[in-house]
Amino acid sequence: MTTQEQPSTGETNLQVLLKSMEPVLNTGKYVFCRQEKGLFFNLEDVLFFFKEAEANTLVMRQEQADLEGYDYTGVFALISLTVHSSLEATGLTAAFSTALAKHGISCNVVAAYYHDHIFVPIKDAERAMEVLKGFNKAM
Repeated sequence: MTTQEQPSTGETNLQVLLKSMEPVLNTGKYVFCRQEKGLFFNLEDVLFFFKEAEANTLVMRQEQADLEGYDYTGVFALISLTVHSSLEATGLTAAFSTALAKHGISCNVVAAYYHDHIFVPIKDAERAMEVLKGFNKAM
């Protein structure tokens, strides 16, 4: 990467982030699976993975997990926040997770380089979208 191609670091102002986050409900059903260490998986089949002390966590579409024979306990919808948030932004996760919790909606958050991604129980996806869209109206 040349100095002219430096990536944008993203927005850090919480008010700007909340006003412009525009949640998008992705298609599909997603699951969190456990995989013993040392085993391999096809990276194309996995949305993301995380190495933990006990095992690897794989997140993938439910139909792929079923095809591969992975066990999972819940099925989730994936909501992506389209605002490019900085990895150093303060308060964004707290703001939306608190709002979702007030409506009885659990969430698991993945902060990637460009966007935050929220996994909510599939049954709560539409209500979660309403809550998240409420930030745009409230600002």
